[in-house]
Amino acid sequence: MFLAAVAETDATGPLADYYAHTRAQWGFLPNFALAFSHRPDVARAWNTLNVTVREGMDRRRFEIVTIAAARALHSTYCTAAHSTFLRDACSDEQTMRSIALDPSGSALSEQDRAIYDFGAKLATNAVLIESVDIDRLREVGLSDADIADLVFAVAARSFFTRVLDGVGVQLDPELAMTFPPEIRAAMVVGRPVAEE
Repeated sequence: MFLAAVAETDATGPLADYYAHTRAQWGFLPNFALAFSHRPDVARAWNTLNVTVREGMDRRRFEIVTIAAARALHSTYCTAAHSTFLRDACSDEQTMRSIALDPSGSALSEQDRAIYDFGAKLATNAVLIESVDIDRLREVGLSDADIADLVFAVAARSFFTRVLDGVGVQLDPELAMTFPPEIRAAMVVGRPVAEE
């Protein structure tokens, strides 16, 4: 990371609480937590937004659109993390592998492909979204509320990826090693995995 982060052993008050909470969730202190070491209040606000968006929509759909956005934004960290969630939290290793090995999304179902394409386009250049993009999502069965959720998920991901890449955060080896080599290599869409 390019910034000097507050070490876990030196953290006090809200930062120590944030580190402890994050370590408990992940089983280790992930590198992304260090990006917020000078502003744990921002980390808490981000977490509230992220959880609110995620819990207000279909979890699998959230992960697919988030992976699409992360890949389009060249975020290795978020691509790998949300591929893990798609595999583990959603019990969908098949879709995770499909996206990793064919990032075009061409092997996805019609609805998943529409979600994936929309997420990538919105993340890349939101001003290019047109009514036909929304109509395509409606045609595959999404309501306007569902579509709004996709927009919220991509917009939130854009914030997080910019924070991590803006300060040079690299994917944790602990997370990277949960994938077999060919899948792990496919997760590297931006910054490399941190050295152990």
